[in-house]
Amino acid sequence: MKTITGIFLVFALGLLASCVGEPGPPGRDGYDGLNGQDGESFFGSVFEIEGDFTSENNYTLYFKFPSDITVYDTDVALVYILWGQEENEYGDLLDVWRLLPQTVVLENEDPETGILTSSVLQYNYDYTYEDVKVFLEGTIDFGSLLPAEALGQVFRIVVFPADFLAKKSFDANDYNMVIKSLNVKPNFVQKIDLANQIEISSPK
Repeated sequence: MKTITGIFLVFALGLLASCVGEPGPPGRDGYDGLNGQDGESFFGSVFEIEGDFTSENNYTLYFKFPSDITVYDTDVALVYILWGQEENEYGDLLDVWRLLPQTVVLENEDPETGILTSSVLQYNYDYTYEDVKVFLEGTIDFGSLLPAEALGQVFRIVVFPADFLAKKSFDANDYNMVIKSLNVKPNFVQKIDLANQIEISSPK
C-alpha cells in the first residue's frame, strides 16, 4: 500500500510540474503608504506652573503630578524657566526658556561705604515620580529680592523616559528642540493652578 501511494505521489508531482506555463506580466507595485512613527515607550507631558517665591512657602514651588498620568522611577523631569522674550526677524516676540539650574550673580552696593559685594541666586529643582519642587538657593537674602526675581515666575516641566535621551540626539538645554524631538505640539501644554493643584488649561 505504501508503494502504491508513493507511485501516485511521484506521478502527481510530475503532472503539476508539467503544467507550469509562461510567467505572466509583472503586477503593479503596492501602495506606498506614509511611514508611521516608530514605536517608542515614551510620552511627552508638558506642564506649565506659575508662582511666587516667598517666605510663606519657604521659597519653594510644589507641583504634584496629576493622577491621570503615570510617572515611573526611571522617567526624567526637566524644568525650564521663562527667562524673557526676544524679537525674531518678523517682529514677533518669542519666549526664551532656560533649563534649570540657572545661576545669577547679583551685585549690591553698600550705601555707606560704596563697596560692591556679589551675591549668588540660583533657581533649582528636584523631582520624584510623584512631584516636582522648584526652589531658590544661593548666598543672597531672599527677602531682598526684587519682584522680577521672585514673583510671577513661570516654569515648564517636561517628562519623558530616561532611555529617550540615549536614543535621541538633542540638546536638553534647548527647550524648543526637546519639544520637537518629543513630537509635542507647541500648544500641548497643561497649565496648572499651583494653589489648588488643578489644571486650568488643557492641551488643544
